[in-house]
Amino acid sequence: MRLPIDPQADIARRAWVPCPACDDARDCGTCADRRNCREHWRYLISNKGTLVHLQCPGCTHMWSLETGRRGRTDRDKRS
Repeated sequence: MRLPIDPQADIARRAWVPCPACDDARDCGTCADRRNCREHWRYLISNKGTLVHLQCPGCTHMWSLETGRRGRTDRDKRS
């Protein structure tokens, strides 16, 4: 069963990360070069700090991704 596209989805808010469900960008040269591809982007639904919530427009999978550095503390953020 496929989920509907989230009502918060806005094509103006996108992210370029691999989809863990469909991995549709695996054979894309543009994505392999870590450039912004016209086809393999994800909706950036929302974020809270470095935690982002995404949805793949192709397979409609939704997931969350922590984008901050691991082990970073609040003290490290101030410097």
